[in-house]
Amino acid sequence: MINKQSLWFLTLFSLILVLSVYYVTMPNELLLKSEVNDSSINSSNLESVNMEVEENEILVALRVDLEEERLTLKKNLESVLTNSEATMDEKNEAYDKLTYLNTILGSEERLEDKIKNKFNIECFIEINNNEINVVAISSVHDVKLANNIMRSIQEEYNEKVYVTVNFK
Repeated sequence: MINKQSLWFLTLFSLILVLSVYYVTMPNELLLKSEVNDSSINSSNLESVNMEVEENEILVALRVDLEEERLTLKKNLESVLTNSEATMDEKNEAYDKLTYLNTILGSEERLEDKIKNKFNIECFIEINNNEINVVAISSVHDVKLANNIMRSIQEEYNEKVYVTVNFK
């Protein structure tokens, strides 16, 4: 027979589970309506919010693609490291590539933060050896701004790197 404590636990757990499933499956329209009603947003502000979401979707898509690509590379390198039949040279090369990959990830994040703080621009940065690709979300597509972004990135490196800036 179930005692009272177990019955209460199951009841509360079921309630929490039902509420969390409801929250997760709740349509986004309900959340957006409550936000619009709570705050005093006029139609022009709402349009700028929608524009910002669309621009950030570009960056998110680029980040997801790059992350998937690097995740498969990382899994391949880790499989080489854990393979008992791989030679020490192969394992050392895989380890070096993994550490280089982690270094690149840190550099990309640092450069994105620098550009965001210095120029107040959302951007995506991809580093391939000595090539750095920057995708910047800006309403101003200015050569001077692109040049300044290139210079600020080049300041971080001692050797020459090739920087390309694309505006979206």
